[in-house]
Amino acid sequence: MGVLFGVLFHLIGGVASGSFYMPFSKVKGWKWESYWIVGGLFSWLIVPPVAAYLTIPEFAEIISSTNHTVLFFTFLMGLLWGIGGLTYGLGVRYLGMSLGNSVVLGFCSAFGALVPSIYYNIFPKEGKTSLTDLLSNTGGQLVILGVIVCLTGIFISGKAGMMKEKELPDEKKKETVKEFNIKTGLFVAIVSGILSACFNFGIEAGKPMAEKAVELGFNPLFQNNVTYVVLLWGGLTTNIIWCIILNTRNKSFSDYTNKNTPLFNNYFFSAIAGTTWFLQFFFYGMGESKLGNGASSWILHMAFIILVSNLWGIVLKEWKGTSAKTIRTIILGILTIIASVIIVGIGNAIK
Repeated sequence: MGVLFGVLFHLIGGVASGSFYMPFSKVKGWKWESYWIVGGLFSWLIVPPVAAYLTIPEFAEIISSTNHTVLFFTFLMGLLWGIGGLTYGLGVRYLGMSLGNSVVLGFCSAFGALVPSIYYNIFPKEGKTSLTDLLSNTGGQLVILGVIVCLTGIFISGKAGMMKEKELPDEKKKETVKEFNIKTGLFVAIVSGILSACFNFGIEAGKPMAEKAVELGFNPLFQNNVTYVVLLWGGLTTNIIWCIILNTRNKSFSDYTNKNTPLFNNYFFSAIAGTTWFLQFFFYGMGESKLGNGASSWILHMAFIILVSNLWGIVLKEWKGTSAKTIRTIILGILTIIASVIIVGIGNAIK
């Protein structure tokens, strides 16, 4: 029953993650950096401590008493993940919900399973799987195979994107994805996918805080909420610096007070997007606590996001007007990525 609930929580988290960008489409008259950082303030600064307080009232005391090394690595992984989250938004902006999410999350799935093992190869820790361990057993070898399959799926999806770019006239591209740009989109999506995987290790790095919450008698279902507070500080730092740079460069500070735009709606939908984004990891933490396997949970979470985001791509008609061959190619790419997720999940289960 615990496993069933774990899968259900990951499904809910996947729906939240795969859907969070949709409210941003309701924002009018603002530059990307303006609505992104407003949403981010809810994602990384406002909602996480509220969720932590409601589920682990002593979260502040736990953080203040945690070893500085643990806090540093948790924050550092959040900082790197922040770059991934930042470029994730750009990837969706230039590639659309379907292709953008497939490429970003494909890389994220693959490297999310490998980053912790590489770290533990350099800094061994009892009970943790290193890269050497992966290579020396069947389960680990399946994880590596899954990564290769995942990269193949990303290549196929990228090919479909290039076919789409050639087939659609400029005006049609703007109807489906207003700023479609395959080269820029693929570059930022690859960077995003690799760095976004650091979130998984950030959860691992912050485990002492989660374990302390359980020791104090709080519900294990919510143990990761205290870790998220520190982890997301890193994401906030990266994103707020970059968005301020863009606000300065594009002279878009006036967006926040521009009465010629629907200010209430813009703030409201940005807040909804940011809150929805955080909910993915709120439910991820619940799912991970039930399944008891960080790597496998990560892979399962990514699989649901890929499925949901591609359903949104269909709803938004991002591939409308392309040939049957292009449709078959993107479907093959998506199925290949999902297959890789399954392979990695089986590999982690065997380990």
